Amino acid sequence: MTSVALLRQITDYANRADPYPLYAELRKTPVVRDEDGPYLVSTYWEIHHLLHDPRVSSDIRNLNPEAAAMTPAQGEDPNLPPTFLKLDPPEHDRLRRLTMRPFGPPHTPRRVYEMRGELGEIVSGLIDGFQGKQQIDLVDDFSYPFPVSVICRLLGIPREDEPRFHAWADTLAASIDPVRGSAEDQEAQLQTVRQARADLAAYLAGLIEERSRSPRDDMLSAMATGHGPDGQMSPVEMVSTAALLLIAGHETTVNLITNGMLTLLRNPDVLQRLRDDPDLAVPLVEELLRFEPPVQLLPQKTTLADIDIAGTTIPKGASLWLVLASGNRDPQRFLDPDRFIPDRPDNQHLGFSSGVHNCFGAPLARLEAQFALTELVRRLDNPRLVQDPPPYRQNAVLRGPRHLGITFDGLKP
Repeated sequence: MTSVALLRQITDYANRADPYPLYAELRKTPVVRDEDGPYLVSTYWEIHHLLHDPRVSSDIRNLNPEAAAMTPAQGEDPNLPPTFLKLDPPEHDRLRRLTMRPFGPPHTPRRVYEMRGELGEIVSGLIDGFQGKQQIDLVDDFSYPFPVSVICRLLGIPREDEPRFHAWADTLAASIDPVRGSAEDQEAQLQTVRQARADLAAYLAGLIEERSRSPRDDMLSAMATGHGPDGQMSPVEMVSTAALLLIAGHETTVNLITNGMLTLLRNPDVLQRLRDDPDLAVPLVEELLRFEPPVQLLPQKTTLADIDIAGTTIPKGASLWLVLASGNRDPQRFLDPDRFIPDRPDNQHLGFSSGVHNCFGAPLARLEAQFALTELVRRLDNPRLVQDPPPYRQNAVLRGPRHLGITFDGLKP
């Protein structure tokens, strides 16, 4: 089977619930390409090598025109400058360092750790909202609102404005999936997305200006007032970065929590182990990131020079797709890779990518998933899936259930 035939199947919604047999077929040839298609890399060591190769670019402006025309859009605002996700060193490194200063080590080492109390408060409040119900949609009732609330607290969004952020996040999240319907329907959806992006950008710009005059203990204030060896972000870079934290941080965490609960309900013995031993959550989340990663593919890569790998030469300017979820199931790297083993040793997965573009928000996403899954398992009495497989989102890159119905017998305090 050709790479394009496999690629069409991988991106075909009919295979969204279980793409892993297709990945196994793809791994038979580590690097494959059809005449007009992108190069697909599907094996662990080859993906890992390319993620650390400075000749691989994340800037789509380096794609040749034919490859650029085939590269899917990823939902960023075209009116804002590219975020560091879409840039290469040294500009990537400058923006990432400036964003990291108020987020994590070495300058703000306790930012994420000190959010633990708020994480617990948000999780408890959302689960308390299940009281009196016997069935919930985990996505709408928990997985979507939880990370948006967390990002609002992280950035310093006033509590009274959080509902506006939830609405923008919902609209922008939907824009990542393929637009469907009639031409009129598609244009209406696009107009809604454009308006949400404009409203979000205007709101963030105003809040950043306010924080520059009256800073508080939050990330927006630190970004607006902080100075270091790299200077300071421009106001438009601050808006672009804050929007990135909302969208990218939200979407991946939604899928991580939802895929995690789905996996636990499919593995009741592991669910019981987590209920009995909450400390299992730490290695369990790592195994979830390997077994059901929230980001399945990295399609927006290109080559700055000809690269020889696994017997294939990928030419300069080619479109390069790294199939992270396939690498995570590679039997050359992981023993018994299609089994979910919550305390798997030496679990150096690709769930958060690797190299200079490894997931910026990984420490927070890990903590959110650990809190969420531990409390859901502890408090839901006899949880059961309503439908398996559940309905999935259209997007093949950010793969996760669009809804996850769960019935239960009651709530524990």
